[in-house]
Order: sequence, then structure tokens, then C-alpha cells
Amino acid sequence: MSKFDPYEHLNVSLNSDGSLTRYVKLPTSAATGEAPRNPSESALSHDVTLNSDKNTWMRIYRPARIPSNDNAVVRLPIIFYFRPGGWIQRSIAETIIHGGNERLAAEVPAIVVAVEYRLAPESRLPAQYDDAIDAVVWVRNQAAIGNDGFPWIRDFADRTRCYLYGASCGANIAFQAALRLPEIDLKPLVVAGTILNQPFFGSMKRTKSELKLATDQFFPLPVQDLLWELALPPGTNRDHHYSNPFTYRGMQEKLKSLGRCLIIGFAGDPLVDRQQDFVRMLVEEGIMVEARFDDAGFHGIDLIDSRRASAIHSFIKDFV
Repeated sequence: MSKFDPYEHLNVSLNSDGSLTRYVKLPTSAATGEAPRNPSESALSHDVTLNSDKNTWMRIYRPARIPSNDNAVVRLPIIFYFRPGGWIQRSIAETIIHGGNERLAAEVPAIVVAVEYRLAPESRLPAQYDDAIDAVVWVRNQAAIGNDGFPWIRDFADRTRCYLYGASCGANIAFQAALRLPEIDLKPLVVAGTILNQPFFGSMKRTKSELKLATDQFFPLPVQDLLWELALPPGTNRDHHYSNPFTYRGMQEKLKSLGRCLIIGFAGDPLVDRQQDFVRMLVEEGIMVEARFDDAGFHGIDLIDSRRASAIHSFIKDFV
């Protein structure tokens, strides 16, 4: 039997300079711009540069038809979205992720700010958390710019209802970014809550679900370990606070910046025990948590199962 190679599983190889060669290029979709490309388009999207020096950018979505109430435009919540990809791959331009964000914007409905953060190992943590905060600050600054601010934020967004939403490593980014919010002046933004879909956490101590599902088809333990090795700062391990959220136990004031929490998980995810322990920790710290765990499903199921993706959007709609 050949030895399992996590690099091969991920379709990447490590170069001598510490960078990765990524062999899989998935189909991408362009932003729609200001007008629908066809009558069935449910959402519009527009690309915005976040930081040209870091090569970060955002794709902002709004429903194609903005709801109204007595002929007045209804202000929509802002959802900051951080995609999955194990720190090392994927893009918000990929068709499957782009389509998910279109549906999210239309179904909630909401203004969705999808953040194209930097990849590891070329940019290790906390670069991704910095990019998330850059996105929040960018949206905050649109109010200060006044009439020159981005029109969809200016005209349609409710800045008092902002949510940080991430999937897998993106959920880790949403969590860590939320903990940083007290360090910046958010006004007039108000972050009302945090949405963590199958959050990617770890530690040196294995959980029962990790051991039981160590050879999981989609997210085996050697792959998880390699992703942390490529993402964490050099010389650290999985008990670093970027990976292990339980280092924040007893820090209720810091955790309060999460606001209300929605946490989503699946029983077939090797990370499920860690996620459920995380829910218990937040509850013990006095955080208001809504937990939605399904008895079936695996890590990343919503990327390939449209019914699960729709169910998650329904959870988010109810939550916001």
C-alpha cells in the first residue's frame, strides 16, 4: 500500500522557496456589473480593490430587485463572507462560490461583501485576519466618503446590521476578525453577529471524531495537519490561539465582540466534536449561540449539495 500524501490529495506541491504550485484551476465567473446579464439574474455583483499592495479585493453583491416597503427602499443587512479553501487555495471568483453568494444575497436578502484574502503559505496567519479587518474598515469608510461612497453600501445597506460569515477556514477568519473588532472604531457600523459554518479549528490533542474519521475521504487528518503547518506562523503548532479557540476561555469581554453566534456543523465532519465543544465553551462564557448540527453530511457538503446550501441560507436568513 502506498503512503498517503496530503500534498497529492490537495493537488499542490511545495516549492523550494516555500510557495505552492496549485495544479487545479476551477471555472470562474465574472461579476455582473451594474445591470443584470439576463432577466433571470437574482443578484448583481461588482468587484472592488481592497488593497492593491496586498493584491486583495472584494466582490460585492446585492439582490437584482431591492425590496421596498411603502415605496421606500428597505435597508439590507451587510454580510461579510470569507470563503473556504484550507487557507491555501480557492477564490471568490470560482463559479461555485460566486453562485452561492448570488443566492445568499438574493435569498436573505442582503448586501454580501465577499473578501478575496491572501493565501498561505505565501502569506501566513495573521495576514488573512488583517485582510478581513481591512474589508470591515473599507465598508465603514464608505459612510465617511458620503456621496462618493460605494453606491450599493450608501443606498441599500443597513450599517447597524453587519454580520461576519465564514465557512471552514473562512469561519476561523470570521471568528478571529470578530475578536479584533474592539481594537478599531467601527462607527457607524455595528457588527450584530457572527456566523460560523463548519469552523476549522485544531489543537495538538485529537478529538474522538477526528480519530474516528482520520481517513475521511474529503478531510483526512493528515490533510488538516498539513494545512495548519502551511498556515500557522513558523515555529508554532496547532495549540497556537489562531488554531485553538479554547485559549480564549475565561475571556468573556473579548468573546462578547462576537455578538450573537450561529454555528453550523455536520456529524460526518471530523471537526464536529471540536465544533460542539466550541459551542459549549461560548455558552459557558455567556455568549448567545444558535447551533445547527445535522446528523448527516461532511465537511464542505454545501459546496456540492445545493439542498444543504439552501438550508444553510435559510438558517442565515432566520438568524439575521
